Amino acid sequence: MDVKTGLYLSKGDGLGEMIDFDELKETVEEENDFEVWREFDNFNVSEIEAQIKKDIEENGLDRIIIGGPSIRFFEDRFNFGEDILVERVALRELVAWTLDPKGEYEDEEESEIQAAAADYLMMAIARMSNSEPPVAHIEDTLSKDVLIIGGGVSGMSAAIATADAGYNVRLIEKETELGGWARIFKAVVPSNAPHIELEEPPHTAMVQEIEGNDRITVHTSTTVESISGQPGQFDVTLLNGSKDNFIVGAVIQASGWSPYNPDNLADKYGYGKLSNVITNIRMEDMAREGNIVRPSDNAKPSSVAIIHCAGSRDKEHLSYCSAVCCRAAMKQALYIREQLPDTDVYLLYKDIRSPGVYEQFYAAVQEQERIFLMKGEVTAVEGGDKDTITVSLDDTLVGESLTVEADMLVLATGMVPSARVDVDESADDDEGDGARSSEKGAGILNLKYRLGTDLPTLKYGFPDSHFICFPYETRRTGVYAAGTVRAPMDIPSARTDGLGAAMKAIQMVESVQKGTSVHPRVGDTAFPELFLQRCTQCKRCTEECPFSMYEEDVKGTPEPNLNRCRRCGICMGACPERIITFKDYNINMGSKIIKSIFMPDEFDEKPRVLCFMCENDARPALDIAAAHGHKIDPMVRVIPVRCLGSVNMVWVADALSNGFDGILLLGCKHGDDYQCHFVKGSERAETRLGNIQEKLTQLSLESERVQIDYIEMSDWKKVATVINDFSEEIRELELNPYKGF
Repeated sequence: MDVKTGLYLSKGDGLGEMIDFDELKETVEEENDFEVWREFDNFNVSEIEAQIKKDIEENGLDRIIIGGPSIRFFEDRFNFGEDILVERVALRELVAWTLDPKGEYEDEEESEIQAAAADYLMMAIARMSNSEPPVAHIEDTLSKDVLIIGGGVSGMSAAIATADAGYNVRLIEKETELGGWARIFKAVVPSNAPHIELEEPPHTAMVQEIEGNDRITVHTSTTVESISGQPGQFDVTLLNGSKDNFIVGAVIQASGWSPYNPDNLADKYGYGKLSNVITNIRMEDMAREGNIVRPSDNAKPSSVAIIHCAGSRDKEHLSYCSAVCCRAAMKQALYIREQLPDTDVYLLYKDIRSPGVYEQFYAAVQEQERIFLMKGEVTAVEGGDKDTITVSLDDTLVGESLTVEADMLVLATGMVPSARVDVDESADDDEGDGARSSEKGAGILNLKYRLGTDLPTLKYGFPDSHFICFPYETRRTGVYAAGTVRAPMDIPSARTDGLGAAMKAIQMVESVQKGTSVHPRVGDTAFPELFLQRCTQCKRCTEECPFSMYEEDVKGTPEPNLNRCRRCGICMGACPERIITFKDYNINMGSKIIKSIFMPDEFDEKPRVLCFMCENDARPALDIAAAHGHKIDPMVRVIPVRCLGSVNMVWVADALSNGFDGILLLGCKHGDDYQCHFVKGSERAETRLGNIQEKLTQLSLESERVQIDYIEMSDWKKVATVINDFSEEIRELELNPYKGF
């Protein structure tokens, strides 16, 4: 395909002093044709934009290469229409600010900087020459309606926000009425100043607002029988005595939480064994009914003990903090003081967690008469005469073991997300990647997806996704988690969560109307294209896609659902037949980029290191490091990739056969606290890399020539060190024996 390319280079930020631009042009011209070559003394965005627009009009340019600062500077500029591809080359960060032959590697000639600048331009030309402008994929019939599953506080909040933004909502609740857990609460912890007096639960007003909104259709006593399809075209069937079928554009799962099963606390706290041990849920019922009594004899207790973290922050039960239990316990202490003024209340806690404005509530509770706060670790709960209960504590503030005797004991049990119901923790995970599908018991979404009927969950049952940068996203594109199914939280946080999920759902339905992706490659119009004639039905793409984009026909041939795609390219990296491509990101392009890099022959004894860097964290980290003056080995060349998971191992093979002496992959870390933007990308890459390293050993090449490491954006202080340490390790090896062949 004939393309017309224009190169626009800035000499600012030290580039003019470090690079001979006449020599650079001569080098690039030897192997490439381009219509326009222009140099600017500084990176004046308006000036360069105006010149490019003029050149496009006069010379018919359809490829623009801009050398200067990283794309993270003025990212919203240099847009010249969907038919014109633009490539930004970070000569400032990758050359002027990071390469210094007079530094650590002073024996290298200054020509290495010149060579690096030429290589990065040649790489950009190779990328542009092997790319086509993406064409958005837009389905014929799309819905903007939103399905919300769960009529608690977060679900109602999402419904109101979505409807107020002008979108139709289907709100599903399995109970006979809306409100969720808020319906059983006598009161809630104060969220308004002065944060002292308990407040009415918010659900009544929210229900009234929903009932008065014509855009919200409420389905109570209803569950979801099935959901199939993709964003913009989710085919939903409800079950509520009869079946109701419709299409929606996005789904919000706000299915809430359940109390931790107190039967698990029988041995430790006596639940079910001692008649006067109850849960905080039972106490809420008693307080709401105005009848706080001992279960054993219906007598008013003269003393009540409340154990915080009953089963929470406990490796044998729930290792996490449920966020609200401390405040709920203090709230219930006030119930007792209000209804039983002569009753003593003992709050037995490991730590009090009452952050932010709730500190004032905590202080107010401390001031209450006959409420005693006692810090300690509960070591035993035993029954006494007349069904009293004795609680023993160690590690107290006074440094001594203490006992508390009470007529009744309340266990402040934690929150378990609804997606966790009946999950078999010992079973093999359904997706083979460390996440567990909740299909073993949840049955909330009932997705007709090959990779599971419900959301993949993490160890504790919370939905699996990138939980810091994109908290409402899940691994099912267009399905968003909100409220306590996503993370433990209080009512104000659940309301805010509903707003956030509503915003994501709206973004989703609007994006599919334009054929663009959502986070993290928001606005991307490219999509995977499959040359199925060569497909071997190996199922790698189906199994490795973290977002369940592919289904299969009866023969195992992949069937893409393009609106589920996040454009990560993990399927492209997984495919052994290389049949998956994007118009602007493909296997051939990567190979051409690698081969465009000048390779010194073996007699020059100059090693070359290729570094594939994730565009989301590792590559930005290098930009930050460059701005702080950190230097890297001038023998290194960097190729940014969408995700390490998109790196097909043919690129590694091409790099080795092209003469590269070492290959380093830098991406987001994975594991229990991973933050890969595409959830499983770096983990997939590590698995594939292990196979490559085994192959290197079989070929009598050192396996350490190809390595992977993990860099978050916050690791900018160490990214140069990681690169240089690897480069030094490669320098100590002999040159790649394939160099020159």
